[in-house]
Amino acid sequence: MTHKVKVSNLGYPRIGKNREWKKTLEAFWSGSLNEESFREEMASIQLGHLRSQQDAGIELIPVNDFTFYDHMLDTAVMFGIIPERYNYTGGAVNLELYFAMARGNERTTACEMTKWFNTNYHYIVPEIGEQQPQLTENKPLAAYRFAKSQAGIEGKPVLVGLFTFLKLSKGYASSQLAEIADRFLPVYIQLLKELEEEGVSWVQIDEPSIVTGLTSEDLNLLKTLYQTIATSVPGLKIMLQTYFEAAEPLQELLQLPVAGLGLDFVHDGGANLKSIASLGWPEDKWLGAGIIDGRNIWRSDIDAKLKLIEQLTAFVGLDHIILQPSSSLLHVPVTVQGEDKLKSVVRNALAFADEKLAELNLIGVILADDQEKSAAASLQTSREALSAFRALPERGRQDVADQVKGLADLPDRRSLPFNERVIIQQDKWQLPLLPTTTIGSFPQTPEVRQARLKWRKGVWKQDRYDLFIREQIEAAITFQEKLGLDVLVHGEFERTDMVEFFGEKLGGYLFTRNGWVQSYGSRCVKPPVIYADVAFIEPMTVKESVYAQSLTKLPVKGMLTGPVTILNWSFVRDDLSREEVANQIALALRQEVQALESSGIEMIQVDEPAIREGLPLKARDHEHYLNWAVKSFRIATNLVKDTTQIHTHMCYAEFNDMIDSISAMDADVISIETSRSHGELIASFEEQDYDKGIGLGVYDIHSPRIPAVEEMTASIDRALQALKPEQFWINPDCGLKTRGWEETEGALRNMVEAATIAREKTKAVII
Repeated sequence: MTHKVKVSNLGYPRIGKNREWKKTLEAFWSGSLNEESFREEMASIQLGHLRSQQDAGIELIPVNDFTFYDHMLDTAVMFGIIPERYNYTGGAVNLELYFAMARGNERTTACEMTKWFNTNYHYIVPEIGEQQPQLTENKPLAAYRFAKSQAGIEGKPVLVGLFTFLKLSKGYASSQLAEIADRFLPVYIQLLKELEEEGVSWVQIDEPSIVTGLTSEDLNLLKTLYQTIATSVPGLKIMLQTYFEAAEPLQELLQLPVAGLGLDFVHDGGANLKSIASLGWPEDKWLGAGIIDGRNIWRSDIDAKLKLIEQLTAFVGLDHIILQPSSSLLHVPVTVQGEDKLKSVVRNALAFADEKLAELNLIGVILADDQEKSAAASLQTSREALSAFRALPERGRQDVADQVKGLADLPDRRSLPFNERVIIQQDKWQLPLLPTTTIGSFPQTPEVRQARLKWRKGVWKQDRYDLFIREQIEAAITFQEKLGLDVLVHGEFERTDMVEFFGEKLGGYLFTRNGWVQSYGSRCVKPPVIYADVAFIEPMTVKESVYAQSLTKLPVKGMLTGPVTILNWSFVRDDLSREEVANQIALALRQEVQALESSGIEMIQVDEPAIREGLPLKARDHEHYLNWAVKSFRIATNLVKDTTQIHTHMCYAEFNDMIDSISAMDADVISIETSRSHGELIASFEEQDYDKGIGLGVYDIHSPRIPAVEEMTASIDRALQALKPEQFWINPDCGLKTRGWEETEGALRNMVEAATIAREKTKAVII
């Protein structure tokens, strides 16, 4: 199919329509699939993805977006950037080493993992150090050859830009960036030269770090990098790809010697179009126009997209525009096909990856001179689907609107400040020094998952399922008491996912059957969908929490997910601001907190692991976001009694630049992941004062290993150099649902022993 404009994709979901990728990975890790079979199955999945895009009429199909784990890990391995602890001696990197970096093993810890910009995708953080890069394998070249030989596709290799790769890496001082880039550039050029020699036409170089804000030094480095690339590989057409925000300063970026510049016209707040209107567009440069939302799941308003293109063509020739998603489609599910449980008016308003590619193709056809009648029919179908969806009454509930308006009359903080609350809470709870607890969830065994499936399918009635959950809770309480933990949890056996569970019990949500997306490695999540106004219906967690508390004299935490995390880990309606939706969620959770407290649950953990990932990429927008994010947390929690202890949890992100906002949330205790970042966050608490209770995770639950007592003791000792013993809690860095019981018991037993040792040391110092 020929379009008047080129139609491109930036990246396709890895996991497969039925999560084939995830299942193949886990079969290999478990030993039920050997390496040869693993590679064959992965190649088959990869080929299917290529053909899906080919069938959708995509002309520039990305290759090298497929990976066995993560694209940043792939890039590090391709350059031989292997931390010293893995005893790498050079050459090709085998799968054992590759996955050890991703997941750790019995001999050593995994590499750090953190969020990919402001998404819920996690990448493996490269560790640069003093290593000299080498090209261990030209993975983009191999992917290009695979697509060409297996599907006849002249693919567009996708690479992480050197600027972004280094910006997102660790192991060097920021002042060394240009020096480190000089070290890497020859190897990067070698990779590109091999692509050029192979006859590759277009290469997509992803540089999303550009949108986070550029210093003059950054701009100079970009100019050096891309001038060297242009001189070294003149036969390649480089599409310098940005996404997630506006590319600024556009005037300088347009001067870079690349064939095209890819811009996000969905999540840029209109800034990219405004800049183009002000600056114009070079006649010799292609515009990669990211017009279809690569991060959300709603059908596009095709008329609005056509209007946007019309506005762009006032400055850019249509023959120099490439239509594409706003970002890789990694962040959305594969296809709406199979979502037959949704009512049609809602289903017809959804567009996953395959449907987004169809939208791009439709726009390309509409813009062609030889418009097909089928395009007019498809356009009319799209218009009708959106109109019906927008008219749904639950998208404009008056009762919810009235509650939101009433926010101005509600107190915005607890009745007593923390320094006064903490005294009466210590008197009430009588906890030991350095209290131990967990983050909330315990292993979701096959037995637990099968029981839930039987209940969902109607094989088990509600009373049978409730009995099963009570049995699991009772076993978990006994388990924790025997270990000697101080503050217990009920285990969350009734919950599939920390957001989905609440969404199923709130108004305004819907759930897909197969709307899975990758979070990290083989870990996939199925985000709930906020399609209408969010409202409280009835208590959601009281039954299980009250039962757990009835089994023990020790405190049991009630466990909720916070409003900003529910927001950030859902696919959110796009007709309201995120702040407005967060306030709706907070008001619903406020009623749940009240229900827990009135039922005798007076330690309540409201988790906000995703609050940092929602931080805007532009520093100038941080304050506004943090203000409303903190406000929404306080809306949910500030009505409780002074003796009620509010906990929260955050994980896998950089927090040192928002400690003031964390404190402003006014939680009595916060737990934060530090194990994979090797305690680097602790330095922040040495430089900044934090006066509330805090637990810095003392071991990494994502790695399949049992850390030694000495390892955790060292972590505790390091933390106590920055924090007062009376404010420090000891806990794992995250929930334990993905671990097995054997490793959970071993790790927690060691953690309790480490806490005992630390208490004795601390008491000795105090005496």
